[in-house]
Amino acid sequence: MKKMFALIVCFVLALTGCAQFATNPTSSEGSASGSGENTGDVTINVYNWGQYIASGDDGSIDVIAEFEKEYPNIHVNYTTYDSNETMYSKLKTGGISVDVIIPSDYMIARMINEDMLLPLNFDNIPNYQYIDEAYKNTTYDPENRYSIPYTWGTVGIIYNTKYVDEADIGGWELLWNQKYAGKILMFGNSRDAFGIAEELLGFDINTTDDQELQAAAEKLKEQKPLVQQYVMDEIFDLMENEEAWIAPYYAGDFLTMAAENEDLAFYHPSQGFNLFIDAMCIPSCCQNKEAAETFIDFLCRPDIAGGNMNWICYGTPETEARQYIDEEMTASEVAYPDEETLSKGSIFLFLPQETNQRMEELWLQVKTN
Repeated sequence: MKKMFALIVCFVLALTGCAQFATNPTSSEGSASGSGENTGDVTINVYNWGQYIASGDDGSIDVIAEFEKEYPNIHVNYTTYDSNETMYSKLKTGGISVDVIIPSDYMIARMINEDMLLPLNFDNIPNYQYIDEAYKNTTYDPENRYSIPYTWGTVGIIYNTKYVDEADIGGWELLWNQKYAGKILMFGNSRDAFGIAEELLGFDINTTDDQELQAAAEKLKEQKPLVQQYVMDEIFDLMENEEAWIAPYYAGDFLTMAAENEDLAFYHPSQGFNLFIDAMCIPSCCQNKEAAETFIDFLCRPDIAGGNMNWICYGTPETEARQYIDEEMTASEVAYPDEETLSKGSIFLFLPQETNQRMEELWLQVKTN
């Protein structure tokens, strides 16, 4: 069975026109027209991370099915992405048209800056009242106009205790240990990968200094011969099936993997780590805004939010939702890092366009080196 957990520690965090949606739905069956502003039957296109909404597996709630049961005139066409950068690129180039997205904090700030998000009508989202104050007035959306928190989480290292020596764990340097060459996975997106190298080198994970960015790129080039694959969602099968032994990834997804392989363990690196919030937003190419806000409101309802977190294994920003979350995980050090551990976490901030471009250039060099 999938293990489950919830958040009990709160912390304060300091598109242009699009083409017709062209991917296949993965939600429960239904038929609707995608035209009109909630007039008659409509379809909303929801674009989310992989394995990031409860779908009825392992006895969990099927969130989309429950929503469509409660709102039979709204059909959900659900598709997934594997990184913030993939989602951003698709929307920026007009490759898809979607109504709801769930980006991370730094990407939300970038999309606000580039007029890629629509302000929310909170009259259609009354369940916003359940969002804890600690998750409002954030650095990425200081006026609470464009986003509603969905989850929070941390990044750390997952390793297989059957193959990895306990003497080698503790910091990010495990990802550069030649003893495990060919069994190490690495993030497949630039921001997470550079953040790790910057933490290891003692830099700010939001640095804009070109010399520091170059030093981080050199560190990633040094690591490349040891890396089996650069991955995102592929990590689940590779770690659960022991094809790889070491990988950096999100704590919530570790709990999912550990439920499938009890030899997997997790730690927060001593040098520091990324602490993040993912939030629900409406992109500027939205075709059914009121229906999209109805869906967001449904996800904010405490019983739905709690049931959803039970399956995706991330923390909820709603105290009221915790009563619906499995209590057996409340003692988990992964699910509930103590204050000392959380104090080592840092959030990704919105970086200037030239810094993002430079990072992408260097990242391409790393992967093609």
